Order: sequence, then structure tokens, then C-alpha cells
Amino acid sequence: MYSRLQIAFKYINYLITARNGRGHGMHSPFVYELIRNVLMDKKQYKAYEKPEAYRKRLLKNETILEVEDLGAGSVSGKTKQRKVSEIASTSVKHRRYSRLLYRIASYYKYGRILELGTSLGVTSAYLAQVPGLEELVTMEGAEAVAELAERELAGYGKVRVVRGEFDGQVAGGRWQVAGLENDTGYRMEDRGGSQTNLEKTVADFQRIDMAFIDGNHRKEPTLRYFETIFSKTHAGSCIIFDDIHWSAEMEEAWDIIRKDARVTLSIDLFFIGIVFFRKEFREKQHFSIRF
Repeated sequence: MYSRLQIAFKYINYLITARNGRGHGMHSPFVYELIRNVLMDKKQYKAYEKPEAYRKRLLKNETILEVEDLGAGSVSGKTKQRKVSEIASTSVKHRRYSRLLYRIASYYKYGRILELGTSLGVTSAYLAQVPGLEELVTMEGAEAVAELAERELAGYGKVRVVRGEFDGQVAGGRWQVAGLENDTGYRMEDRGGSQTNLEKTVADFQRIDMAFIDGNHRKEPTLRYFETIFSKTHAGSCIIFDDIHWSAEMEEAWDIIRKDARVTLSIDLFFIGIVFFRKEFREKQHFSIRF
């Protein structure tokens, strides 16, 4: 993980080099429309109210949870005590980005959404209100955190919380592309008839219109999650990655993914990265845009 000072320098460089966040001089009609109608949308949607009221309750919640230490740098089985308020203040996505995810899903009419990293369920609560939502599946590895989120999300409908580590093994059929080297350079392994929680969850989807990956900020797992999720995407889908500049590993993973031949458009908003697979783009495009 980069230090705060390193991230600050990177963010300043991003602000200097990124394209204008108002769309001026943008020659891609699709990206111009995304900037003007989604990134710049300042409307206070009614859907913002309930998740933010929930966030406020979490910030005042002094309940102590036994939380598994998962993700980058973690040791399997290690737990620590954390207040709900602490988790809410440090691990829950800022409302600026939760609202952006809601606007993206709403604008492009995404009906089937997968989220990796529920945390306490604030961003999930935003996505659960997307108009025309057919299915939202959100995955969380920390059991106590998932339980709290699940109680809140039960009131939204069309939301399913999957508990357990993304890479945890479950009984089931073997991964269909086992042993094939993919465009990212990651080689899927044959595990002799087992699936991970993520593979099983993705297999249950008819299709994935949008996925948000916010968990295990390391290169190899991020590439693996991309490959697994891609199997159920289509030309109109998008995959969004959190904290693409969080560490050297995450920057490497982001660079590999955005250069993948299947990705036709990638957008760097510094704290998140978005990739699209639309076939109408004649040339591969990448933009860094101020947000």
C-alpha cells in the first residue's frame, strides 16, 4: 500500500494530467455523454436519502464486532475487534462514489449487478434502489459485518448477500476454463471439481450488467476476479474497480486490465477505474478524467 504522501503526489499528478471533468474537447460521443449526464449530474435523487440516513446511524454505532482480517496483507483466520462506527468511517465508500455507482447503473439501465465487498452495505443500499433492478448480489468475507449489512438490506428487496471469502472453496462443478491462459496472463487452475464462492456466485447469474470490485486489493486476485466476472458480461456491461492507485500491485493490475484486448474503453477517475466492452468503438480508448 502506498503511503498517504505517495497517494497525495499521485493525486496531484492526476489532477494536472487528467482531462477536463466537464467534457470540453472530448471527441468521443459516448464519453462526452457519460461526463455530462452521469459524472456531472448534481441532482439530489430521493434514492440518496435512505443510504445516508443508514450511514449516519452506523457512524454513531459503538457496537464492537469480531472482524476477520481479510484482503491485502491479511493472515487467514486472524480476527480483531472493531467498532461499527470505526468501520463506517474508514471502510465504507464515500458518498460521492456510492452516488456515482448509483447514477451509472441507473443511466445505463443495468438490471443485474454484482458487488464484491459489501462492507456494512451503504453502497449496496444505493444500488438496491436502481430503477428496473432485477438482481443485486453483494459478497462480503467478514461474517459479522455481512450479518449487519444483511439486516439493513433485507428491507430493500432484490438483494442477496453472499457471505464468505471470495476465494473460499465450495462444493460444485469445476471451473469451465480451467487450464487456459487468459488475455490478462492469469492462468486459471484446475481444482479437481471445486469452485470458489465467487465462481459459484457468478455461475448463478444469467448475465452481469455491472460489477463493482472492492475487495482484496492485490494484483493476482484482482485479475482473477476480472476473469471470473467477465465470463457473464456482455457488450453493454461495465466493470468498476475500487482503489486502482492504492498500491503498486493495484496499479499493475489496472494497467493489465485496461490494456486487455477485450476492453474497448477504460476510464481512470483516480479512486476508481471503469472498463467497458462496447463493440461500437473502432479503436481502443483510455481516458483519465477529473472527478
